[in-house]
Amino acid sequence: MLNIIKDALRVSGDDLDVEIQDLIDSAKADLVLSGVHKAKVKDDDPLIKRAVILYSKANFGYDDPKIADRFMAAYNSLKHHLTLSSEYTVGGD
Repeated sequence: MLNIIKDALRVSGDDLDVEIQDLIDSAKADLVLSGVHKAKVKDDDPLIKRAVILYSKANFGYDDPKIADRFMAAYNSLKHHLTLSSEYTVGGD
């Protein structure tokens, strides 16, 4: 997941890996805290991947806060949809 998020953030090199991994971990924890079942927070799930990308872009440090706000609004909307879906809130497959 780290390389996917680095690509989405247009980051090369390893200098920011710790910060980016913290964003990934925070996004996943926020999804679980919001009601997404922990077993459903998988790196290969396209909606989870998109949520982590949006969260990371919202919190990575854009100079224009309006851009970050748009990414956070998109993240919150996707998170809301995930928490309303029994496919993501019930454990098991």
